[in-house]
Amino acid sequence: MDSVTPRYLTAALYRFVDLPDFAALREPLQTLCDANGVRGMLLLAPEGVNGTIAGEPQGVHAVLAWLRSDARFAALQHKEALAERMPFYRMRVRLKREIVTLGVPGLNPARNAGTYVKPEDWNALIDDPGVVVVDTRNDYEVGIGTFERAINPHTQTFAEFPAWVAQQSQPGGVLAGKPRVAMFCTGGIRCEKSTAFLKSQGFDEVYHLEGGILKYLETVPEESSRWHGDCFVFDERVSVGHGLAPGHHQLCRSCRMPLGEAELQSSQYVPGVSCPYCHGTRTPEQERALAERERQMQLARQRGQEHIGAQQPGRPTRAVAKNAEDDGMDGTT
Repeated sequence: MDSVTPRYLTAALYRFVDLPDFAALREPLQTLCDANGVRGMLLLAPEGVNGTIAGEPQGVHAVLAWLRSDARFAALQHKEALAERMPFYRMRVRLKREIVTLGVPGLNPARNAGTYVKPEDWNALIDDPGVVVVDTRNDYEVGIGTFERAINPHTQTFAEFPAWVAQQSQPGGVLAGKPRVAMFCTGGIRCEKSTAFLKSQGFDEVYHLEGGILKYLETVPEESSRWHGDCFVFDERVSVGHGLAPGHHQLCRSCRMPLGEAELQSSQYVPGVSCPYCHGTRTPEQERALAERERQMQLARQRGQEHIGAQQPGRPTRAVAKNAEDDGMDGTT
């Protein structure tokens, strides 16, 4: 196969649905993915399924077909992207309380989400000065790209969003008086839950971008776009731009924060070891282990081999690690 021909198919998927037997699906789903050479992460919870998988196209399609053979997932939709390299190192099917963690009991996005707005209609909505536009993603994601007029709640995890809503609903807050609210996220899942939450708080006119930022970037021509910057994704591509073309960011292998031009030029950036966000947070022993892992990865690349380094010392930045799991790496397509 030509080395420049995309070989791997990535599929991001989620569906809110009542799934009381979610635990029973874990083992057969893991076995199926392993048998088909599929990697990534899938989360199962009583409220549905969420995640991203990648592999040879026939393997990914086999997993999607298996899910859709269950009547509850018959309407499951997914977003695809092609890649030259496998974006994941392993396959994990995990059981969770929620497929995207908000921490508010009783929400049912399958029955009470806000109004979907198609990408081609999104510009008209957010151009309306009477609409409050809210980016439901976290601070590090918003920092590399967002929509015009969008408000950044400056959350570190999605579970902080309800407290922000409560604060901003007070007199003088951007949500006081329960205005029309338009929300968006990477692939759509956080928006479904956040709109269901706002409706539970008495907001009547709540909208969300169908298919998320990724569908917008795929659908809306750049010359008509209200998007600025890159969109962070939870895989080896790090970020994407209009047309889902690879973005301009790299990933810190120590804390897994996205790094732009300024961070990459910083004296605190050492490939595989540190960046301005995590510089000085590792012990000398951890830094030596990270440096050795980076060296082994470079040697493997020179040999044309895949190298999965040892577990990195310490834990990655809380926001990135938390949301990579909570969002099932939503945003990788």
